[in-house]
Amino acid sequence: MQPTIQKIISQGNTIIMGKEQELKLTLSAFLSYGHVLIEDVPGVGKTTFAKFMAKALGLNLSRIQFTSDLLPADLIGVQIFHQGKSQFEFHPGPLFNQFILADELNRGTAKTQSALLEAMEEYQITVDKVTYPLPQPFFVLATQNPRSQIGTHPLPESQLDRFMMKIKLGYPNPQEEKLLILNDDRSHKIQQMSPLVSVPEVQVMMEEVTKIHVSDSIAHYVSELLSVSRSDERFQGLSPRAGIDLIKAAKAYAYIAGDNKVLPEYVQTVAYSVLTHRLSPFKNISIDLEMNLTKELIARVKVF
Repeated sequence: MQPTIQKIISQGNTIIMGKEQELKLTLSAFLSYGHVLIEDVPGVGKTTFAKFMAKALGLNLSRIQFTSDLLPADLIGVQIFHQGKSQFEFHPGPLFNQFILADELNRGTAKTQSALLEAMEEYQITVDKVTYPLPQPFFVLATQNPRSQIGTHPLPESQLDRFMMKIKLGYPNPQEEKLLILNDDRSHKIQQMSPLVSVPEVQVMMEEVTKIHVSDSIAHYVSELLSVSRSDERFQGLSPRAGIDLIKAAKAYAYIAGDNKVLPEYVQTVAYSVLTHRLSPFKNISIDLEMNLTKELIARVKVF
């Protein structure tokens, strides 16, 4: 494994117990300029997971708690009239940070959720015809409660598609849960942590990920996955953006593994997180059933 990544994973195992694979997937998305959505029930450590990631990567964290009365201006910022200068001045909102924790994203209204779209796709925000660049690197890690819970608003397909990955943390095993109950000082540990990598080092790693080799056979394999998905009547087929994100995530996963090329197993490993939320089933189903659809899709396409 890449040494810097190993350091982050090792530290994470002492705070975010039993979530090594989830850490690798989130790092894969981050290093390939993607964003991550975590869907799970309250209380399984989604916020702690995000805070650890931000601290380990040495990034400025902005936590936004989404509620039904949150407005787009609460995220983006507002124009305030300056009496002395007789002109309006823009006061940036919490989106102007490197690491955005959008907590319980689906408790916000569709209008407020859409305020994230330009930031996630173009790394900029436009207010009154003026465009403001966002700090780099810029990463959104959003959490959402299961869609069956009261007070949630389903994320539209355009919003879901902005997330490179959707993952699930799940409950800890009995041994890990016992340790958490007896030693619930994770927030204190994160506060006492020093960053495990600097921002310049992070930017170097992100550049190195872009140089990971992707063969024609891997590209053909991903293309076939997209094609087969469009022939299944149970869900809407995958878009070209899904294929692009799948390749990007597989390159980052190869980098984390210490490899200089993408192998089929890297594609298959990240596929569950990259494709699941994009299959868009024609009826509302759970993330577990969505994962089964992704498993079926992968099984139907042979590796070239």
